[in-house]
Amino acid sequence: MSIALKCVLLGLSDVIVLECSPITNKKQKSLVNRNIKSPQVLFIDHAGENHGVIDTQDAIKLAKAQNLDLVVVSQRKDGAPVAKAMDHGKLQYQKSKRQKQTSRPSVKEVKFRPNIGESDYLLRVKRATTWLDKGDSVKFLVRLRGREHQHRDRATDLLRRVIDDLDNAGKVQSFDRRALTVLLSPA
Repeated sequence: MSIALKCVLLGLSDVIVLECSPITNKKQKSLVNRNIKSPQVLFIDHAGENHGVIDTQDAIKLAKAQNLDLVVVSQRKDGAPVAKAMDHGKLQYQKSKRQKQTSRPSVKEVKFRPNIGESDYLLRVKRATTWLDKGDSVKFLVRLRGREHQHRDRATDLLRRVIDDLDNAGKVQSFDRRALTVLLSPA
């Protein structure tokens, strides 16, 4: 059995240290059927019933009898790995579905006041540009308080300015003049 090592040479004053660590694959493939190297596994059938530690070949036969695959669910350091009888294709599909769910673009929110300072405005627009470049949608919201409600036209002008400044980074999905919101999606 060979182990690949990644070594780093550290030069600390008069002492030279060679530091080695095993190279691990970040994207590990799941161990299925004949790829399981362990001679014994802790077998769990499709109903969740624990059959205890049995030979790997016997566990594969039991899984095949149920028209399923034997998949290693978790590696244990103190003994045989835990293997479950399940449909491997279905497991892969569920993993990819979960990964797509977590990588969905989110909606970021930027809040303004109608009398925002120029530097604050530019900072928020710059941050929104980075979010749009990453693939997230950005919702701009202008909050009015007290007598600011009499100057709604300033708020709509501010939102139009945002749309003009971010014209190349995103496209307008919705522009609500009543609620004073603009939703921009990546271009």
